Order: sequence, then structure tokens, then C-alpha cells
Amino acid sequence: MHDTAIRPEIVDRVLARRGRYHLFDTLDPAETALVVIDMQGTFVEPGAPAEVPLSRDIVAPINALARELRTLGGTIIWVTHANTHNSRASDWELFFNHFVADDVRQKTIASLAPGGGGQKVWRELEVAEDDLHVVKNRYSALVPGSSALERVLSSRGIRNLLIAGTKTNVCCEATGRDAMMMDYRVVMVSDCLAALSDDEHRSALETFIQQFGDVMTGAEVLSVLGRRLNPQEA
Repeated sequence: MHDTAIRPEIVDRVLARRGRYHLFDTLDPAETALVVIDMQGTFVEPGAPAEVPLSRDIVAPINALARELRTLGGTIIWVTHANTHNSRASDWELFFNHFVADDVRQKTIASLAPGGGGQKVWRELEVAEDDLHVVKNRYSALVPGSSALERVLSSRGIRNLLIAGTKTNVCCEATGRDAMMMDYRVVMVSDCLAALSDDEHRSALETFIQQFGDVMTGAEVLSVLGRRLNPQEA
């Protein structure tokens, strides 16, 4: 897990701008969803094409937060990434042709195939029968055409999003930014997020808390939801 904290100068900047550090004193669990992004084989499996090693360290915190949120009546949404591909093209040509090196392109394409092993939720995560599943094909699950996430949230009256998963500074941040600009109340759950380095993780959170939403630990999230996390369950 990332051993980082938002720097004091950023905290001071946030306080000077809005007079408080955390945006939200309370969140209604019935209007809250834990959106877990890209915790799938492609990113979590050791040796996978897009492995994020620290993603394995956040499995237990995600499980603990999800268990508590379910008891409070909240919603758990597992968002995984997949891209279609045939002999001529994929549904994201720019990415695969310019952002993925030649020697790993085919492995990445295969790993992200819809329904394949790399696209499934990581085996150590606790998925309940009533949890929801959404597939996206872009970094942000809320950019138009990427996924059905917006419709899922709207149909359930969800206004509060808790963002967890990997990478902090890519798909998680992209989804969180779009959510804020669509008037959702967004919290990046710092100990339930993973990036490739501490610097990237911290930078994303520092930008987010200044401009896009809140940053809290899982325990802090549960406090504003009205429930304290038992440390033995983490």
C-alpha cells in the first residue's frame, strides 16, 4: 500500500481556498456507491501485461469497505476494462497503436478481451450476489460511450461516488474527474487506490482534493457514512 500523505502545503492551500479540508460531513449510504475500477487480472495478476504490483495490497481494504457499505445499504459496482478486437481493428485503435509497445500489444489485447481471464474481477476480492458489474472501454467509465455506469447510477438515485481501484492517476482519477463535472459528490478512497509509484498516487490525490472532490481513507469514509471500521476487519 502507498505510504504517502498529502503534503502540508497542499493542505494549507485547500484550507485557504475553502476554509475546510474535507468537503463532506455526511453521506447518505442509500445514495452512495463504491466504484471499484480495474481490479482485474490485467492489472493485478503478477506478470500481467499492465501489472500494478501495489494493487494487490489494496484488496483487503477494498473488501473491508465493501462489506461495511453493504450492511449500510450502499451499492458496490465493479468496473472492469475490456476492448473488442478483430483481425482489422480494435474499438480503441489510438491506444493500442500508439500507447502500447509492439512487444506487449498482442498480450494486452488478449488480456483485455471481453470475458477473458484478464477482464474478470480479481479472485481475492469479495463479490456479493447483489453487487453490480459494468464494463468500460476507455480510461473514464463516464466519458460518453465508454460504459453504462451513468445509467446505472441514475437508475438507483446514486449521488455519492467512492472511487477505489487502479491506477489512481489514470482510470480512477479520470472517472472521478468526470463524475465531479457531472455533479456527483466524489471521494477518492486513498488506501483503496494503487498506482505504479508513490509520487503518481500522491500527485493524483493532491490535484483531486484541490479541484475535483474529497480524499479520505476507508475509515474516514465510514465515519461520514455513520459507521466506524473495526481495525480487525481491515
